[in-house]
Amino acid sequence: MTRIYSLVKLKERRRELRKRSTTQENLLWEKLRNRKIGCKFRRQHSVGGYILDFYCKEKRLLIEIDGGIHMKTEAKKNDEVRDKYFKEINFKILRFKNNDIEKDIDMVVEKIKSYF
Repeated sequence: MTRIYSLVKLKERRRELRKRSTTQENLLWEKLRNRKIGCKFRRQHSVGGYILDFYCKEKRLLIEIDGGIHMKTEAKKNDEVRDKYFKEINFKILRFKNNDIEKDIDMVVEKIKSYF
């Protein structure tokens, strides 16, 4: 079976992304880490050739936080391809905008919990 999780070739990139997390990623991580909402999440975890902002293995749930770059046409296309890949392998995908985290992080957490 082909390995698709935590690919070694992406290890350094994952580590770099964790070190350079955005403010919004850090805010959400504080709400998710240490099973605070009942499930274990990993941050900057890879599945396939993609690095995810947050990943919950037991719920097959992926969470992406989209900054302004994701509003551009090329990034939107890339996100669509990525989302299609994950849906094909039976993952649930939640996307939030930076603004969602900043304005109402509790609503974001409740939406995540609703996928359990």
